Amino acid sequence: MPNHTQPTVEAAFMNVQNAARYMGISVNTLYVWRHRRQGPPSFRMGPGGRVMYRRDLLDVWLTEQQNADSRSNPALNPVRKAPQRSPARRAA
Repeated sequence: MPNHTQPTVEAAFMNVQNAARYMGISVNTLYVWRHRRQGPPSFRMGPGGRVMYRRDLLDVWLTEQQNADSRSNPALNPVRKAPQRSPARRAA
């Protein structure tokens, strides 16, 4: 008999613990970001109001963070920018 493997189903929604593990950060960091409204978008789901994260929005947020960093986005590298001249001073 052939060995049929079941396809892996990845959850579309993650709780705080799984989202933190997915992002490679601590649960505490994710809670602090949520409290400060700095981290990825989250919402409360269900009667207990569990904090949840959508996997697709985590990926979008992580990409935005990467693109905003000059070390991973060459367009933002300050060394590559042309020097700017200071405005000419007017005589008093």
